Amino acid sequence: MPEQAQQISLEQVLASAQLPALPQTAIRLLELSQDASNGPAEYAKPIEADPGLMGQILRFVNSSYFGFSREIASIKQALALVGVRTIKNFALWSAVFSLVPDPKFGPFDLKKLWQDSLRRAVFARLLGRKIKLLNAEDLFAAALLQDMAIPLLLKELPKQYESLLERRDVEKLRLSQLEQGLFGWDHAQAAAALVRNWRLPEEFAVLIERHPNLNELLSVSPPIVDAACVALAALLPSCQDDHWSDWNEFCNGLQQIAPSTHEQIQALLAESDASFEEFAPIMKLALPSKSLQDWFKQQSTASSC
Repeated sequence: MPEQAQQISLEQVLASAQLPALPQTAIRLLELSQDASNGPAEYAKPIEADPGLMGQILRFVNSSYFGFSREIASIKQALALVGVRTIKNFALWSAVFSLVPDPKFGPFDLKKLWQDSLRRAVFARLLGRKIKLLNAEDLFAAALLQDMAIPLLLKELPKQYESLLERRDVEKLRLSQLEQGLFGWDHAQAAAALVRNWRLPEEFAVLIERHPNLNELLSVSPPIVDAACVALAALLPSCQDDHWSDWNEFCNGLQQIAPSTHEQIQALLAESDASFEEFAPIMKLALPSKSLQDWFKQQSTASSC
């Protein structure tokens, strides 16, 4: 049975959570990004003063995610080759990861949430590159952070979310639909509010906020394709699922976003799996028990895409 709507203010929930501020290095990088005249030399200074972040960035740029034939040994070189925007994005979502709490909520597993998020991020980036979007790296960051508010909401509203998660499993509805029915807002809006509170780039907030709304993004003229790539990635199966309930919507959305890519869906999912495998060690994540290729084989025997 649908639950009666509850008057719980999203602003009150976020205020009571009292999340810490972003690390100083991340704040400094955001400050630098406000002035377009700043280049690699300026960005390198705060990163080099943060040994932990510097090590993460060097592992990032030397991964096969970029595929450089020689080792990148310095931050200045990394910034010059990969680009300030990509390195800044990496530093920002790395900082966010460090702030998200583990809610210790029933069977919820924070590592599996990050597995899901990384899989969606590499898929969104890959799809964005396939259709030649200029902001493919922003799609990666937005897809990676799209569900970051869920642990916080589980921690702050455990009774409500226990019921919502049970209903999601039974009714096979998306969590965002159930949240809207109960609260009048959803975890996508909560994540966008966090992005704005931390003064992260507004483009992240917009991409994250729209991720439950694929049909709306594709029904306008012209379609909002970058946000649609993030929304499509949100329809990939979770590591904890036993059924890809959004398979048909995923197929229809991919057909509209990239018809030629749609014909090569198995190759697209295989490439996403390979990218995940290369990237996961940087984030200290294990491989999911079921790859996207495995999911494709399972679904294609039951229905076509």
